[in-house]
Amino acid sequence: MPDFRTLLVEEPEPGVLVLKLNRPDRMNSMTVEMFGELRTAARALRDSGARALILTGAGERAFCAGFDLAEIEVITRMGVREFLKFQELATGGLAALRQLPFPVIAAIHGAASGGGLSLSLSADIRLAAPTAKFNAAFVKVGLSAGELGTSWQLTRLVGPGRAAEIAYTARIVEAEEALRIGLVNRVVPSERLLDEALELTRQIAGNSPGGVKLSKQALQRNQEITSYAGALELENRGQALLTRGEDMTEALAAFKDKRRPQFTGR
Repeated sequence: MPDFRTLLVEEPEPGVLVLKLNRPDRMNSMTVEMFGELRTAARALRDSGARALILTGAGERAFCAGFDLAEIEVITRMGVREFLKFQELATGGLAALRQLPFPVIAAIHGAASGGGLSLSLSADIRLAAPTAKFNAAFVKVGLSAGELGTSWQLTRLVGPGRAAEIAYTARIVEAEEALRIGLVNRVVPSERLLDEALELTRQIAGNSPGGVKLSKQALQRNQEITSYAGALELENRGQALLTRGEDMTEALAAFKDKRRPQFTGR
């Protein structure tokens, strides 16, 4: 794993990695450098052999407070082509995290604002502390909620009406409301946030690596397929491939022998 200035990668357990935004003095706000490091980290993580990734923010104050306004002049000085290149860098990093071949769990405390909301949406599963606060802050700084994948992801999670209200008003969505509308999967005590995320990764790691990988692929791809027949074709192909591996045979043998399966991913 490369050395980073704005990120920290840890391995609390074999096969489980934690990626922390590591600017706690700035509420883990994003910079041009951080966006580049997120893309580099995602590329390295893809080949890490990990079973799951926990995405969180360092310190007690925030998951991620969005783009660091101390760097906003950097953006305003960019020409259109240069800004588009920056956008591609930023969106590429978040898209690469979303497309990792294993589950990504966001452990969210404090502010998840603007780009921080977008980053949380790139995860497959979101756990929130009671302190978590979400908002699509883009319109407050003269930008659009059509940013970093938010317009696509938020609509699919909470529905178009709620997404529109959150996007147009930029209001705060606190943890309990986020749970009620489906923005997060679970609200857990602050002191248990990482422990709960780790327990979730253990449940995931107890299953077939290939099965989890193709489940994620099917869930993500079929959000983008409008055809039911196309979705069935993708699912059928994935299941057929998995029957050729060792894990299905092992699972059936373990069930017969009344023991836990020993999955290899082969």
